[in-house]
Amino acid sequence: MPPQASPVANHTACLAALRAAAIACGRDPSTVSLLPVSKYHPSSAILALHSQGIREFGENYVQELESKAAELPSDINWHFIGTLQSGKCKDLCRIENLSVIETVDSLSKATKLNNQRAKHWPNHPITCYLQVNTSDEPQKAGIPSSDLNQLQQLVEFFSSPECTTLRLAGLMTIGSRAASTADGLNPDFTKLSQLRNALNEKYGLDLQLSMGMSNDYKQAIAQGSNEVRIGTDIFGQRPTST
Repeated sequence: MPPQASPVANHTACLAALRAAAIACGRDPSTVSLLPVSKYHPSSAILALHSQGIREFGENYVQELESKAAELPSDINWHFIGTLQSGKCKDLCRIENLSVIETVDSLSKATKLNNQRAKHWPNHPITCYLQVNTSDEPQKAGIPSSDLNQLQQLVEFFSSPECTTLRLAGLMTIGSRAASTADGLNPDFTKLSQLRNALNEKYGLDLQLSMGMSNDYKQAIAQGSNEVRIGTDIFGQRPTST
């Protein structure tokens, strides 16, 4: 879908396409949410959507998220969707209205997040997704999809008494470029769905799936995604730098 004149018009068009994709595969559109990804885009573009009642926004970089969170309305629920670095856990946890971290990929990072959030905003828990590297690409962050043991350790940590400021919501992945542009089922999405089903069955959970971006969200919806992360189709092409 080519970007239209404004973020508001683009968001409306994306939401309509999302709903149509859900209906086409027999799903209730209310089971799929649209997360606008505002990386590198100015605060004015976010405010345009905020004025229409949009409150959920995704950012990839900690420094940019810190800056925008300080500048923009405090009722925004920020999602961090970039690579999670151990040294940045403290900075993220200082942001009061950081609502979701979608890229938790190790027990040590989860522990740091829990401890730091308890220091800064103990009454504002963070919802988390476990990022899984379903394509086994070495340059990608995420828990290897074959490492069920690590996934289980993380699930058990989130349900333990010491985890007081984090809430586990689901699994997240970024499909490979090849899989996202091929016809038929996306094997990366299939892997994530299978892992979710296995963890739900073992632990009695109802984990959600965050998968699908501008180039593959329709297929992601068809394969069960509960959240799609859309940047370009809403905000247009990103500037090359902040």
